[in-house]
Amino acid sequence: MPVSLADIVSALPSDETWGPPTTTNALVDGVPYAPYSKGDKLGRMADWNTEGKDRDGRGGRQQYNRNYRDQQVYGAGTSSLFAIQVAEDESSFSVVDNTRTSTKTRGFGRGGATFIRGRGRGARDQRGGRGTFQRVGGRGGQQNNYYDNRGGRGGRGRRFGGWKDYDKPQRNRDSSVNIRPEWQMLEEIDFNRLAKLNLETSAGEDIDSYGFLYFYDRSYDKQPVKSIERKLNVVDRAAYNVTTSQDPIIHELVEKDEATIFATDNILSMLMCAPRSVYSWDIVITRSGNKILLDKRDGSSLDMVSVNENAADAPLEASEGNKDQINFPGALALEATFINHNFVNQTVIESENSKFEMSHENPFYNPSEETEPLASKAYKYRRFDLSLEKDEDPLHLIVRTELDAVVKNNISGEDQLLVVKALNEFDHKAQGSGGALDWRAKLTSQRGAVVATEMKNNSCKLARWTVQAILARADVMKLGFVSRATPKSNDRHVILGVMGYDPRKFAEQMNLNLNNGWGIVRTIIDMVRAMKDGKYVLVKDPNKSLLRLYEVPAGTFEEEDDGPGGEEVTEEGAE
Repeated sequence: MPVSLADIVSALPSDETWGPPTTTNALVDGVPYAPYSKGDKLGRMADWNTEGKDRDGRGGRQQYNRNYRDQQVYGAGTSSLFAIQVAEDESSFSVVDNTRTSTKTRGFGRGGATFIRGRGRGARDQRGGRGTFQRVGGRGGQQNNYYDNRGGRGGRGRRFGGWKDYDKPQRNRDSSVNIRPEWQMLEEIDFNRLAKLNLETSAGEDIDSYGFLYFYDRSYDKQPVKSIERKLNVVDRAAYNVTTSQDPIIHELVEKDEATIFATDNILSMLMCAPRSVYSWDIVITRSGNKILLDKRDGSSLDMVSVNENAADAPLEASEGNKDQINFPGALALEATFINHNFVNQTVIESENSKFEMSHENPFYNPSEETEPLASKAYKYRRFDLSLEKDEDPLHLIVRTELDAVVKNNISGEDQLLVVKALNEFDHKAQGSGGALDWRAKLTSQRGAVVATEMKNNSCKLARWTVQAILARADVMKLGFVSRATPKSNDRHVILGVMGYDPRKFAEQMNLNLNNGWGIVRTIIDMVRAMKDGKYVLVKDPNKSLLRLYEVPAGTFEEEDDGPGGEEVTEEGAE
């Protein structure tokens, strides 16, 4: 009998659902139903020959991937339906392994770490960087046995995302100058903005020169004998570090209207290398009419030579847990400053018959008042053009540069002007060494690695020295490597070697762009030129990568001065 359309419609369910009826019963004939895939494979009910997937023994992860690579994800979420609830007293049960576990200490050179690896169950938590992790200097081999959370060159020793460094407290350094309440902040400049600046400038021109230079002792360039160490001696000589406003020659140049901006190479190099700096520093800027003078305070941090300022684990203060007083940042800076003074005086041949005389005598030396002989030093006043096309009047800068020695060229016989500096090693195993190599063992065989590490740990210091050498148009920059005679004593040092570099090529190796430095100087000068006459202070924030420009009262810092005249630096107490 044919079924009518009305019968079909009347047979439809009365509710609004469509399709087969839904049910909440997950049992099929009383058995729980689990989804499956046609690709699923039945394994052994009990396999005593393979490692469990939660074990991490010999080849644990690779073994797991090999044994379970065919397991399908489909339906895995419902496997707990058939799980047997284990009693609490059985959760701590384990099979006793009576086999002897032999441990081997294996140097893992590529990862830069030492891994202690075992066999079977005994190797759990010892297979990678989360076991006993010790830093090995360089590419492996030498064990320094100190903890370094920076990781190695690669492999498992490499640090991703700051492992073991996530809970490291933020360092709170003190400002180089006390910010007083009456100071008014005018500008705040981030280092990211400074890094984008650029200004092409000529090589500059010489205006005048003062002082004299002794000839450099070439015997320091030779490889030192292993059994004999050359000591760094105390050489008392009168050296001067005079700020811009107290320089009588600059006063004459200001009266002659030779330029608009005046500075010393010590101050200007800090400003040009500001994005590389970590520690706080400050520059006093005085504007009077159209003249701008860049000064430093007496006892300023600009006079000190920092140590491992850019290292990942820079030296700690006493408040940060450092117990070695001789390795405090301030103590290391004082030690490095006196090492540089003594090293320059020791590496020249003092002879009145053979010395390089400049056009004029040293303007800061008074023989009737000084008891110490004058150190080898030449001052060259050089002028640079910072003008732009849009400027109506030219903008010139005069900087007082310094030279330390002179040497005869072996081929041409011409006199080459030198800038002599010294890098110092305090203890390559101590905190704050920045992963430095042992200079006594590696300086001869791995000079490139030693210099590259110093470029990383002392980027700001080396950049400043390079800028100073280029500003003075020095032909060669000599870098001495001075180490403590014993790591626990900072009063005796030895000279391990000296290297010579072309300052311009050295700047390329450091990725130092002088046009960026000139752009920073021009930007700061334009800010000051847009303001009224007065005194300003440019301060590097001690904990952030930015500069702040303050307007200060006219008499600020003057009560701290001892009056006009030069500030003498004597080389006492270094050794």
